[in-house]
Amino acid sequence: MHTTATDGHNSIREMADASLAVGFRYIAITDHSKNLAMTNGLDEKRALEHVQRIRAVDREMEGRIRVFTGIEVDILADGALDLEDEVLAQMEMVIASVHTHFAQSREEMTQRILRAIENPYVRILGHPTGRLLLRREPFALDLGLILRRAAELGVAVEHNAAPERLDLNDRDLRLAKELGCKIVIDSDSHDARNLGKMEYGLRQLRRAWLGPDDVLNTLEADAFLAALRPQP
Repeated sequence: MHTTATDGHNSIREMADASLAVGFRYIAITDHSKNLAMTNGLDEKRALEHVQRIRAVDREMEGRIRVFTGIEVDILADGALDLEDEVLAQMEMVIASVHTHFAQSREEMTQRILRAIENPYVRILGHPTGRLLLRREPFALDLGLILRRAAELGVAVEHNAAPERLDLNDRDLRLAKELGCKIVIDSDSHDARNLGKMEYGLRQLRRAWLGPDDVLNTLEADAFLAALRPQP
């Protein structure tokens, strides 16, 4: 989820309090990185300062809810990430996502994403097809190849429950399961009021005939972290 550090509407503490109120046991604060200038994305210095603020809120919550440090790091056109590995190493939850250069060819986009998930600090691939319902079609890419490689690396794929995304769709979710790829559902909340929209993503998972055992963040906090790709 996102906060006022970038393009969100609530502070870290407000997001934690709202998440606690709806029954979440843990959350990850994953604001944008610097390549997304229109969102006031975090550069290396601000990202490290943000980590310290997240940890401070985690301590303030006194175990009532866990607040994980994280970042939604941008995948650049060539597949590199837009923050240094030394910074990513400080995060518990590194999500890598495509936000630019949508018109690349199928081969270019596939290779771009494959290069990004090879980075050992990437634990989750964000909204893998990039679709926005009624606004943008999915990228041209070989999703099967990407999911297969993600499964080999232990990289989970995001099922984004925001109703404008619902990315992955039900067929893609089923394919991810068949290929042994880990799945994480999240709200992608930019506002505390959006937390209730997780239901849209849950319905999509049911359409794909997936159950609690197929989704990593049905686990308790420590087990969830342990089920993600091991950090270097």
